[in-house]
Amino acid sequence: HKSFTIATDVEVYFCDPRSPWQRGSNENTNGLLRQYLPRGTNLAHISQNQLNAIALRLNQRPRKTLGFETPADRLRAVLR
Repeated sequence: HKSFTIATDVEVYFCDPRSPWQRGSNENTNGLLRQYLPRGTNLAHISQNQLNAIALRLNQRPRKTLGFETPADRLRAVLR
């Protein structure tokens, strides 16, 4: 994380253990993933193509926290 911070001038924040309220976006993403992969799903039986399809669906889903843009739209705007 130190080399990342130096290279990008972006500070890295580490949440406290067992503090899900500090990781809102992560917890939200976990909930979205559970729609496709219920708790206890054996990922060894999920193909890379299936995982790619799930990622594509989630990245094309508008998010309130992004002003109802999709993560893909936001990434595209940043990379321009």
